[in-house]
Amino acid sequence: MEKITFVPDDQGEAVEFYVLEETRIGGVDYILVTDSEEGDAECLILKDLSEEGDAEGIYAIVEDERELDSVFGVFEQMLEDVDIER
Repeated sequence: MEKITFVPDDQGEAVEFYVLEETRIGGVDYILVTDSEEGDAECLILKDLSEEGDAEGIYAIVEDERELDSVFGVFEQMLEDVDIER
């Protein structure tokens, strides 16, 4: 499982996540990440807000309920063998 490091603007402290899956919907890239490689873990869906040519990726947690439900449904289909609770 790929491990990535994020540095939030407001905290400045690095946070590591494991990428479970990624997809592109309507020209927007999304990644499903978790805070632990094994066992029960918290998951987040992150949306890529980067502009072409940005040196580093810019991601935001998807908080809009409609968008979250839509993207979550795609990830559920992609990860049929993984039990994800909302």
